[in-house]
Amino acid sequence: MKEIKAYIHNHRIADVIRALKESGLCNADGGCRNLAVIPVKILIKAMDTQEQHYSIDLAEAVINESKLELICEDHQVDELVDIIGRVARTGQADAGWIYVTDIVSAVAIRLL
Repeated sequence: MKEIKAYIHNHRIADVIRALKESGLCNADGGCRNLAVIPVKILIKAMDTQEQHYSIDLAEAVINESKLELICEDHQVDELVDIIGRVARTGQADAGWIYVTDIVSAVAIRLL
């Protein structure tokens, strides 16, 4: 199994989720699981000044983005990464990053 994490501009995240679901890979029977979207503050240069704001908590200029996380089978990685990368594009040189890591162990939480 693999974990895919992608940092995506907020205005692209809804289209990415829709594309993942339409692919059939992230539906109930698709094998992709634990699809989650987490709001994050990124410490990178913004595409434009309207994106960037000052975080009092961090004492830094930040932009708000979304972190997409999902778990999938090894054979699904290339297709899922392709979908995310293609749909998350913004037209800018740097529109985010996609990371893939191995899952060493996965244990279901069950009622005993």
